Amino acid sequence: MSITEQIQKDMVAAMKSGDKERAGALRMLLSQLQMGAKEAAGEFGEEQERAVLKTEKKRRLQAAEAFRSGGAGERALREESEAALIDGYLPQAMEESELAGLVDEAIAATGAAGIKDMGKVMSQVMPRTEGRADGKVVSGLVKKRLSG
Repeated sequence: MSITEQIQKDMVAAMKSGDKERAGALRMLLSQLQMGAKEAAGEFGEEQERAVLKTEKKRRLQAAEAFRSGGAGERALREESEAALIDGYLPQAMEESELAGLVDEAIAATGAAGIKDMGKVMSQVMPRTEGRADGKVVSGLVKKRLSG
């Protein structure tokens, strides 16, 4: 079952149970996934679905930060709640120790010696994370390993 199909199923269940807030959030996610599929005009698989969900999660977290700094704590909590909902449809994040192992393997495989080799290491690590690690986190870890 695709992520889109699972969200549709969960949205129907939320509507039947009367959970309007969850149903609304899922409806918005479903809309974004459908727009992504329409823009792709062809192959729209699980990888593209995950990319849309990651983008939506990032938007929710940025909105929550903006609401919190603007004094709208309740709205920030709602955005964070939606981000947590989206998290349920994304693969579980990779453990830092597992990620560190991948980085060390990539450094050894590429023979990276310093920061100038960061691109080589990143191009080895990112495909192996299978979408389970944020690029910023990987980048920070690679930079730390290569600079010290």
